[in-house]
Amino acid sequence: MYPIETLNYLLGLATLALQFVTLALIVLLVARKKYAALAEASKPVEAWGLWVALATVVGAVSMALYYSEILGIIPCGLCWLMRIFMFSQVPLFALAAWRSDKNIADYSIVLSIFGIFLGLYQHYLQMGGASVLPCPASVGGDCGLSFMFEFCYITFPLM
Repeated sequence: MYPIETLNYLLGLATLALQFVTLALIVLLVARKKYAALAEASKPVEAWGLWVALATVVGAVSMALYYSEILGIIPCGLCWLMRIFMFSQVPLFALAAWRSDKNIADYSIVLSIFGIFLGLYQHYLQMGGASVLPCPASVGGDCGLSFMFEFCYITFPLM
């Protein structure tokens, strides 16, 4: 078992890598119709994209549960709301990968957009921003409390 600092660092590296991959995929999506070489490069993404997305969301859910259930870090109200949008994608991607149904992307994007807005708001709070809305903390943790800060900008909600 890794100490939490080591785990935070490794997850920070993974987050950084996934941010670059996401940017590359967006460029590929936008430019593939214009450049034939990019159209060819997008074929593996089309073939394996559902399985990679499923593995990514299972990894995200696993880490969220590991931090809360094993390490004992209590999720705040915003974390619970983000979990709703993240956890619901596991059965959607599992079914879509099993059926090779690429139409799941629209549903995943909608769920992800809601989660992104919540995550960015919580990131803003953890970076010292003033609360615009009350934290929906009931018994959970404080929405502005950060237990992870890697590479001078990566917090847990930003992951």
